[in-house]
Amino acid sequence: MRDAAEFDAFYSASVQRVLGHLYAMIGNRSEAEDAVAEAYARAWDRWAVVRECDSPEAWVRRVAYRVAVSAWRKTVNRLRAHRRDAAEPRVDATSVDHVAVVTALRRVSAEQRRAVVLHHLVGLSVAEIAAEVGTNENTVKTRLARGRRALAAHLTEEECSSVEGGRSHEL
Repeated sequence: MRDAAEFDAFYSASVQRVLGHLYAMIGNRSEAEDAVAEAYARAWDRWAVVRECDSPEAWVRRVAYRVAVSAWRKTVNRLRAHRRDAAEPRVDATSVDHVAVVTALRRVSAEQRRAVVLHHLVGLSVAEIAAEVGTNENTVKTRLARGRRALAAHLTEEECSSVEGGRSHEL
């Protein structure tokens, strides 16, 4: 029972402070409360180890922040998956070629797609792309070269024919 009393004293002395810190870090009180509650539950499960830390409060605060970030990431990933799985709206395309290019772009990596679109559709230079993306010019050149090769493989006559046959007016 000594552990329970010790943990209760630690909890009572620190919970409001940790909650205030986490709320300030993430900006949402209910999410902060959930994350702090989870962090204290984990601290209780590991109390024999946590109480030996230089600062048990710092341990709880760090765990609470990680729990909050993890919850945020899960939410973002769920939203992305939902949008990805949602039926895409039908849009009249400007041409069959447009549909083929968009379809091919979906098949290359996100980095390559971003470089190709910024260079060929937006008209940015390699240096401008590097600055916008936050990488060096050689990386941009590599992504452009690989992206062009990948697009070429997806833009064969057979690919274009299958687009014409089935999806000529949707994106």
